[in-house]
Amino acid sequence: MEFQKIEYNDLNSKQKESYNFQKISGILADYGFTTIRLSDDWQGADFIAQHKSGEFIKVQLKGRLTVDKKYINKDIWMCFKHNEKWYICPHDELLKIVESGILKTKSWDKVDGKYSWVQPSKLLFNQIEKYLL
Repeated sequence: MEFQKIEYNDLNSKQKESYNFQKISGILADYGFTTIRLSDDWQGADFIAQHKSGEFIKVQLKGRLTVDKKYINKDIWMCFKHNEKWYICPHDELLKIVESGILKTKSWDKVDGKYSWVQPSKLLFNQIEKYLL
């Protein structure tokens, strides 16, 4: 077998999710975590990360910064990549940071109860900098 690097943009959505899971698992290993991918979203999580101390966190892996009403009070951590940097933060803390800017949008209030950013502002990234891995 010959190994050739792939182009991320050539992958379908399921392949991208698998790729991103593998990438973030490697990064989380540097922080003392092992990961277990779930075949089915369990309590809103795509995977479970266990720290070497024994603590578990439920993680939702997204292609971009996202908040969603269905994750409120579920103890879910949101994980996403932006400009080749990975972030992981508690959903409800993230929601507190962004809520003033989204509460009256159609997407949040009237359509489906979720909001995501294709290009978040520098101000927003300054507010979540502590969650940068």
